[in-house]
Amino acid sequence: MPKGRQLRKSRVEASSYCTVARLPLALRHVSDVYVEAQGMLRPDKADLPQGTLDLLILKVIAVGPLHGYAIAQRLQQISRDVVQVTQGTLYPALHRLENRGLLAADWKLTDTGREAKFYKLTRKGRAHMGVEEASWRRLSDAIGLILATPEGDVR
Repeated sequence: MPKGRQLRKSRVEASSYCTVARLPLALRHVSDVYVEAQGMLRPDKADLPQGTLDLLILKVIAVGPLHGYAIAQRLQQISRDVVQVTQGTLYPALHRLENRGLLAADWKLTDTGREAKFYKLTRKGRAHMGVEEASWRRLSDAIGLILATPEGDVR
């Protein structure tokens, strides 16, 4: 790391509660991640469940090393502007993933000649991404089944 640069470790999270079928469901979420739902009434911002951002970051970096701003831009681009991550959320997540050994980082020059920290996936990170992706797909499929169930069908 170049001289004069210091990293701060911070944790940005909160708890919220959601009621599904009259059962309380505790969700932990990361603040400052904006998600837009199309075709529905929605507040100006919504929160991604905790762990989602980490998986999305790992998935984007799996293609090749990227610096923080490029990661945020890629997430926004792939999600068609639905997922917008602020710097205050992205960089603590990147540092957390790096501290856990899921990402490695090197200082390099960007295309514009500025120095930036480029993050790349480690073997441990690739394995973790596979496990987490399978878990999210399983959960997504289960939610899809529930949402596809006609009202009144209690099978």
